[in-house]
Amino acid sequence: MKRRDILKYISVSPVAGAVAGIPLRSEAVPARKAKRDVIKELGLRTFINAAGTYTLMTGSLMHPDVMDTINASSEHFVMLNEVQDKVGAKIAALCRTEGAMVTAGCWSANILGTAAILTGKDSRKVAKLPNLEGFEKTEVIVQKGHNSEYVHALTNTGIVPVLVETMEELERAITSKTAMMFFLNESTNEGKIMHKEWIEVAKRRQIPTLIDIAADVPPVTNLWKFTDMGFDLASISGGKALRGPQSAGILMGKKELIEAARMSGFPNEYTIGRGMKVNKEEILGMYVALDTYVHQDHEKEWKAWEDQVAVIVNAVSRVKGVKAEVHVPEIANHTPAIKITWDDALVKATPREIGSKLRAGNPSIEVIASGRGTASALNLTVFMLRPGEERIVGRRLYEELSRVSASS
Repeated sequence: MKRRDILKYISVSPVAGAVAGIPLRSEAVPARKAKRDVIKELGLRTFINAAGTYTLMTGSLMHPDVMDTINASSEHFVMLNEVQDKVGAKIAALCRTEGAMVTAGCWSANILGTAAILTGKDSRKVAKLPNLEGFEKTEVIVQKGHNSEYVHALTNTGIVPVLVETMEELERAITSKTAMMFFLNESTNEGKIMHKEWIEVAKRRQIPTLIDIAADVPPVTNLWKFTDMGFDLASISGGKALRGPQSAGILMGKKELIEAARMSGFPNEYTIGRGMKVNKEEILGMYVALDTYVHQDHEKEWKAWEDQVAVIVNAVSRVKGVKAEVHVPEIANHTPAIKITWDDALVKATPREIGSKLRAGNPSIEVIASGRGTASALNLTVFMLRPGEERIVGRRLYEELSRVSASS
């Protein structure tokens, strides 16, 4: 499922009776003791995340090395711009590009990237955003199939989106007002113009490009694929597969544009990005998260995911009439996922009802119930499961599906 689809299918309200008594960690992972258990103190519902790296589910869990970095760096004062300088250089090297900066998430990276293209390093223009009065270039070209709510990040700078579908429309849409061409990678197959054609036109017409790859690792090669392809800037979330702070992201690309984006960002005053703060702990944590991710054994991780998938598939397949299909999304969230469907004559419940039972259980489990009628399904991913949680998810699914099975 795409990032924007999640709100259609899940309620974020705690289920009655599911808040109290839910352990902070599942039975598969020993709890880390803290001086103060604020989760328990506030009565917050924690859950096993078999849904994915959705923002409203607080993304991913930060890598232990990231937490060590955050805790250790919190004991020191440093100059924020120096942190960005040093970390930006390291991230650029890891992502094989000219420049990089840590931002307040992918949304912030899109705003600051657009701002950089609009203003360059003209401090007077930087101070004016989002007021584009006097700017010659005020439009951004977007494919209609890419025109989701994420384009709203760009309009925060004051730009006007110009929508196109075909190559002919794209060529006609480019005028003296065109500032940038934006590509939303998760919507690649919903547009008629692919990456290479998009870039070819942009290069020929000398238009800067920005691509949003928020949830598009793995594979790790996507960290440099798109700037190598020719995109001037790329934006990515920090709190998904990278397992950095969820409130952080990365903007990477051409050195001159990164320098311009820094001018519109924190800690500079009177700028559009002043409020998009990322503290030193998050900047350093983001670097460690990226460094750890790039150098980890990705084949071993994939094999572990396949093993977890097999446990869940085997568990649910024991229920008569239930079918579990394994697939890997082509673009965003490119990890093994499971689609569970069943014969309504044999299993007397809807995916939403099963999802609600899982959420209300102990431990609470989040999955995605999608579609309607015969197209409805339970969608799961092992992407965010910790070792051993696949057994809990498989067992709970088997219990709930068996309970409403006609053969029980």
